[in-house]
Amino acid sequence: MAKREPYKDIFTAANIVTMSRIVLIPVFVFLLLAPWPTWAPDAAMAYWIKPWIAAAVFALLALTDGVDGYLARSRNEVTTLGKFLDPLADKILVTAALLALIELGELPAWIALVIIAREFLVSGLRMVASAEGVVIAASWFGKVKTVFQIIAVILFIVKDSQAIWFLGGTFVQFVQVIAWLVMILALALTLLSLADYFIKSSAILGLPLKGTGEKPRDDQ
Repeated sequence: MAKREPYKDIFTAANIVTMSRIVLIPVFVFLLLAPWPTWAPDAAMAYWIKPWIAAAVFALLALTDGVDGYLARSRNEVTTLGKFLDPLADKILVTAALLALIELGELPAWIALVIIAREFLVSGLRMVASAEGVVIAASWFGKVKTVFQIIAVILFIVKDSQAIWFLGGTFVQFVQVIAWLVMILALALTLLSLADYFIKSSAILGLPLKGTGEKPRDDQ
């Protein structure tokens, strides 16, 4: 009789990467918000390197999203837990970064509200659709908005760092403009993605839009 492995579908390589991403999110927030210890080596360099360390950790955590997806598909280890945790980890990471930037005074609260509200609304739409036996197809809007959100967060983390200011006022203004342009584009894609979900779920919600229902299938 084959030995039962109750945790085989939990501790897959992909799920371990996803869970590690969730566990390390507080580490990123700590690196971004916590003051550099005065007793630590090179304390005077904190304002130079601390934002870049936080940005590097954030970028690393964001990149692991592709790693766990690749592992799940290549090893044929797609699990229900993975389907639940993977998008949740992405949302927690971006939300944590936005709230940390608000705490630092780098980002207006309304921007975070728009992005976070979109996630609540889309999750609600998916739950309603799932209850009706329908899965709403994810569009390229969602993937692209995530990429731009990640780039925007990284730019906002480093745009006021001492290293940027050291390169001169003209370069500082350039980085500031680029950071805001990317954030505005991320916001636009966020709203377009939300509109796309509402259109696709309009038939389920009874809205006078040209939405289409789909048969159930695996889709994140």
